[in-house]
Amino acid sequence: MRWLVEPEHTYEAFFQSRLVQVPAGIGRGRLVDILQSLIDRHDVLRARLTRDGDQGDWALRIPPARSPQARTADEALTRVDCTGATAAERERLLAGQARQAPSRLAPRDGVMLQAVWFDNGSEEPGRLLLTIHHLVVDGVSWRILLPDLAVAGAAVLAGNAPELAPVPTSFKRWAEQLSTLAGEQRSTASLQHWTETLSVSEPPLGVRALSPRDDTAEQLDTLRVTVPVGLSEALLTRVSTALHAGVEDVLLTAFVLALAHWRTARGVPGASGVTSVLVDVEGHGREDLFAGADTSRTVGWFTAMAPVRLDPGRVSWGEVGRGGPAAGRALQRIKEQLRKASELRTTYGLLRYLNPETAPVLSALPGAQVAFNYFGRIGGGRTHSAGDWQQVDGNPATGGLDPRMRLTHALMVNAAATDGPSGPELSATWSWPCDVLAREDVERLGEGWVKHLEALAAHADGPDAVGRTPSDLSLVSLSQNQISRLEKKWRSRR
Repeated sequence: MRWLVEPEHTYEAFFQSRLVQVPAGIGRGRLVDILQSLIDRHDVLRARLTRDGDQGDWALRIPPARSPQARTADEALTRVDCTGATAAERERLLAGQARQAPSRLAPRDGVMLQAVWFDNGSEEPGRLLLTIHHLVVDGVSWRILLPDLAVAGAAVLAGNAPELAPVPTSFKRWAEQLSTLAGEQRSTASLQHWTETLSVSEPPLGVRALSPRDDTAEQLDTLRVTVPVGLSEALLTRVSTALHAGVEDVLLTAFVLALAHWRTARGVPGASGVTSVLVDVEGHGREDLFAGADTSRTVGWFTAMAPVRLDPGRVSWGEVGRGGPAAGRALQRIKEQLRKASELRTTYGLLRYLNPETAPVLSALPGAQVAFNYFGRIGGGRTHSAGDWQQVDGNPATGGLDPRMRLTHALMVNAAATDGPSGPELSATWSWPCDVLAREDVERLGEGWVKHLEALAAHADGPDAVGRTPSDLSLVSLSQNQISRLEKKWRSRR
């Protein structure tokens, strides 16, 4: 939350959304009861963003369920009559409402949820578009909300009161514990790591440095880069297994290599000999940070983002491109750098935003110019013949920035793997302010990313594929050179 509100900008329309099928002829009353049960159970849906004075701290205040201060499901629900409308007309109505719903969000007024019911009449299932402010929801939250929606729907249609499972750790308790952790020695001990990580200067990524005051989301351009299904399947299965790495390790290694090669080829001033890049890497943030923490049923925005300095080292581009040993060594370096950072990732946010002594130190240092997020593997194959309360295709956007939000990165990459009829497909959406980077440059970066993914796949299939790294061997303390020598000796005896 502090990351969002700190720049003093407009973020009312910062949202995530999902589209689900609802039973034919469900009626407004029953739909309100179903939605109200979600609002009652998941307290952040009732939250209001408040501030104590002009210079005070921002906070989410949560009124009791069904109290006069809490917004109701009836207030949140909008009905759109689609009875008798053609498919094209319904598509236009959906697109229009999908644009309007985020604009009705108002976190300072406690309006965190908008629900639009597309009523197709008594003979045909309808659609329900749920739009929630990103302050109170993340990708994992939807895996809680949508099943709860189905449970509540079945109960109400059966004439019963919904009984949703309890939430072991409330978002309020989680937030309170984070404030405590921010001052503990186990968190403050990592300050030196973060100052060293942020203190290395980098040349501007684009034609100029990003201006947090002038560059807004309205200026963003986007490019979607897809990885062929065959290569995607290999990367998600045998490549990561053969190289003893996670999918994110592979994707980020290819990204860093593509960026380093692009900088070299482009002749970026100050980039000669520079192979490292500072990347803000996102994670789900739902860690076991304190005793008894259980966020398996908690709806909220838990995302943790921290800067990681990734350096593939000096590489032979020809050897990397062929998938030779240099590609494997680059992966090993990036993998170990990510492992080290992952152990400290949550402490960055604690020190940067919740500790009054360390926050000024970290805020004064330059941040990452690029951000990378891998959402993981997402189930696909949704169709319009899905069952009631199931997510369906047709949603114009599952999330978006408020156009007036100030940008914090010159380049943002959001990658995911989606299961389709032909197999899994990796893709990434690249976003950037159009007058900081040229579209042609981002296209080259995207092409370079895919080429380096191909090189890593070729390396995994080759005879000299790299083996384990120190983080794989938690019970012994061995350097990478020692591990490599042992593996070479073992291979020679096979």
